[in-house]
Amino acid sequence: MTRVCGRVATATPARRGHFPLSYQGTFSLSSDKVPANPGRGVDDGSRICDSRAQVSDSQSSVDIKKAIITAAGKHQRTLPLQSLVDHDGVAKTALRIVIEEVLRAGVDQISVVVHPGDQAAYSAAAGSHAKRLQFVEQGEPLGYGHAVWCAREFAGRDAFLLLVGDHLYVSGKPKQCALQLVEAAANENCAISAVQATHESKLPYYGTIGGRLVAGRQGLFEISKVLEKPTPTVAEQQLVVPGLRAGHYLCFFGMHVLTPLVMDILDDEVRRAGAQGGVHLSSALGRLAARERYLACELEGRRYDLGLKYGLLTAQLAIALSGQDREEVLAGLVELLATRAKV
Repeated sequence: MTRVCGRVATATPARRGHFPLSYQGTFSLSSDKVPANPGRGVDDGSRICDSRAQVSDSQSSVDIKKAIITAAGKHQRTLPLQSLVDHDGVAKTALRIVIEEVLRAGVDQISVVVHPGDQAAYSAAAGSHAKRLQFVEQGEPLGYGHAVWCAREFAGRDAFLLLVGDHLYVSGKPKQCALQLVEAAANENCAISAVQATHESKLPYYGTIGGRLVAGRQGLFEISKVLEKPTPTVAEQQLVVPGLRAGHYLCFFGMHVLTPLVMDILDDEVRRAGAQGGVHLSSALGRLAARERYLACELEGRRYDLGLKYGLLTAQLAIALSGQDREEVLAGLVELLATRAKV
């Protein structure tokens, strides 16, 4: 299925969730069905795990089984199509690796926001997972927030997992990063964004938050402010988070669990921006923080932005060093370094 933002190309309407249309509050998640062994969610690239994170409001309860992956940006759209060797030693596209991250979090309905005309390439890159994808086209490049908004009919009134298509993740524990985030949202009963302490030199690439540590909770922050790609000066003035190293700020990880209220806010942002665009998700998240409980969480893992200089290489090394061929890769690196030392 492909949906063009604002009109249907060839479509079956997305299933509407059980949240009431007037829903404006927080949502409630229960983690009692998160798998005890998350590593068994996907084995051959085609089977998904049975578990589901549970979402409910005061009137109803539904499974969280929707994810949105954005991949329509001018400088982003080819990156998810690149091939890497995954931790299991199998060559996969970056898109397939992201999809399998989502499936292991118990989410099996996935919408991919693409540039017009890119669906065929993305279907091929998804491999055996292509049949479970729904595509939405972002007809005009009006900002990242606009890209997310384009998937509003897919999201309906359900909470959803949001990821960017040009980031890959390496977890520091058996549970992958997306599952860690879903569990954190379940435990805290609210929208939550993954963040990573990032040096100020990389602030031009990321949305950044200000806030404070939740009392008695390690790695969990109450968000007070969200700014899109701030300068180091602005970050120092408005976004310092006590406890971080000097010159480091909490930047978005490229992964969020968000409530239906975000789509309502984005709808207003898109209407106000009109044809000029410039709709940022960070602005909508700043408004979200003022209206309902919204937290940030440092996951046990690292993000790797494929769009940075040497980003694809760095991601490949990180994945390889966390996988089954670690010793082989290390031996190769040592040999390479020894050879360069003799030159």
